[in-house]
Amino acid sequence: MNSSLKLAPTKPTTTVSTFGAVLRVTSGNFLEQFDFFLFGFYATSISKVFFPADSEFASLMLTFAVFGAGFLMRPLGAIFLGAYIDKVGRRKGLIVTLSIMASGTILIACVPGYATIGILAPFLVLLGRLLQGFSAGAELGGVSVYLAEMATPGRKGFFTSWKSASQQVSIVLAAVLGYSITQIMPAQDILAWGWRIPFFIGCGIVPIIFILRRSLQETDEFKARRHHPSTREVYATILNNWMTVLAGMFLVAMTTATFYMITVYTPTFGRSVLKLSASDSLLVTFFVGISNFLWLPVGGALSDRIGRRPILIAITVLAICTAYPSLTWLCAEPSFERMLLVLLWFSFFFGMYNGAMVAALTEIMPVNVRVAGFSLSFSLATAVFGGFTPVVSTYLINLTGDKAAPGYWLSFAAICSLGATLFLYRRATVFLK
Repeated sequence: MNSSLKLAPTKPTTTVSTFGAVLRVTSGNFLEQFDFFLFGFYATSISKVFFPADSEFASLMLTFAVFGAGFLMRPLGAIFLGAYIDKVGRRKGLIVTLSIMASGTILIACVPGYATIGILAPFLVLLGRLLQGFSAGAELGGVSVYLAEMATPGRKGFFTSWKSASQQVSIVLAAVLGYSITQIMPAQDILAWGWRIPFFIGCGIVPIIFILRRSLQETDEFKARRHHPSTREVYATILNNWMTVLAGMFLVAMTTATFYMITVYTPTFGRSVLKLSASDSLLVTFFVGISNFLWLPVGGALSDRIGRRPILIAITVLAICTAYPSLTWLCAEPSFERMLLVLLWFSFFFGMYNGAMVAALTEIMPVNVRVAGFSLSFSLATAVFGGFTPVVSTYLINLTGDKAAPGYWLSFAAICSLGATLFLYRRATVFLK
């Protein structure tokens, strides 16, 4: 592996409190996932408002295609914004990504429906998703690298796990809001305008997050570097380490496919496929968010003690063996209890794997292009495996007639991640514990 992969010693953050630094840097992740989850939960309403078609299947496919299109912008955001963050610093870069993300969120919340402005409506929704995707391409990498660089020695896995943990708080909040709306509003009002309420709440959170981000301090590790690479140098280093970036993409596959399955796709799967109530689906998602929040730091902390590799291998093997059988058991007799048990099992996969994986991904990237490299790998995985999980799952069910078909997709993603783990840990020892 390229010698540039050796890590500089990590220094603890001294200028701000640990809790305050984590809160400031992860606040943008909260907004990103809050809006993404709402888009998935209200996919049925959004499809009817912005993408009217002759069948429910066609409308949902168009909606999830637009949802997935945002993820295609992530690699571009990773390359351009990631290089910018590696050049100017974590603080300045993360304020820029938040500004772009907020613009997309406000646009989606406010655009009128197809019945009002015609074809312009779906176009503006698509534009909002593209802005969000472009921003998120570097947001995740910037936040993960910031947490890794501020981590105290021997606790990098635990610290980086809070990037994903912050997203679970947004999922829990979004589920609570969605559940409350379904309880107090009739279905026709939700379709007409009620689905916009959580989006407007997300817009109201934006100023608070800006205040938090503006008080963010630069990491000591970044400030200590004598040379900050130019954009050209960032691109050249990434190109020279293309195998690491590509392997990193497959390492992330398990995380993205599982996460979007158990959060964004769950409400639609529960209502449209299993024919459970919207309330049941939201309650399941609520408990999944809490479960994710608990398992993520456990996975990160455990990887600090026993190493990343054993956790990554064990969880991917478990997922390969149990993903499809679990969904088959659920679909045989759909119920709230069975759906909860299956998705909590998948939540265990996600939390433990992701807790170890994020730290590993920051460790394999060249130091001078850590944000761009991490962001590109994560964004490619999200574009290929994660963002299109809802549309792939919908397509597989329609193609095969098997309601448990999404289990094939999860198993495939786990196989890819297992292969990447074996490949990376065979090539390098510098980041292995």
